[in-house]
Amino acid sequence: MKRFGNRKKSNPKKGLFLVILLAIALFLFFNAEKLISRLF
Repeated sequence: MKRFGNRKKSNPKKGLFLVILLAIALFLFFNAEKLISRLF
């Protein structure tokens, strides 16, 4: 029972972390594109 509880608690955190990481990556990618277009 305790093992299942720990698994359920850790999984959403991993998913949330991955979603945030993906959002940051996309944000940086689009920002980089805008910055490059500004520089050149």
